[in-house]
Amino acid sequence: MTERSGQASPELNLELASSLESVDFAEEKALEIAARCGMPEDELHRVGVAIREAMVNAVVHGNRYNRNKKVHFRVHVDPGAIAITIGDEGRGFNPDAVPDPHAEANVLAQSGRGIMLIRAFMDGYEVSNRPGGGAQIRMVKILPAEGGTG
Repeated sequence: MTERSGQASPELNLELASSLESVDFAEEKALEIAARCGMPEDELHRVGVAIREAMVNAVVHGNRYNRNKKVHFRVHVDPGAIAITIGDEGRGFNPDAVPDPHAEANVLAQSGRGIMLIRAFMDGYEVSNRPGGGAQIRMVKILPAEGGTG
């Protein structure tokens, strides 16, 4: 993690293995930063779910557990918000093409709820092509006014 001079702005940039262990590690590291920024416990849980969903999507659907592909994980804190970017080295995807998990045909599906949960738990998100190939999702959560970057 690096701290910039002037305003303290925690930042974490990692390349992680395409494994489920990386999911746990990424969630833990991002939540440590969010907690230090003053994020309330209930919001930490929601952000953790969003991170977990995005990481699982990168490992399972993007990189397909390929040991030669990495998950690119970044946490950046600005005054007032924390941004988490997760990128894979897969083929990319269109989030609008993901089947609606509320549709009757999809209610019992084993997967397909990750984007829905991310939309529900984060204050903003966008999916784009990752430079160098693959997809990336950038998720933003507004921090409480009294929270510092501390």
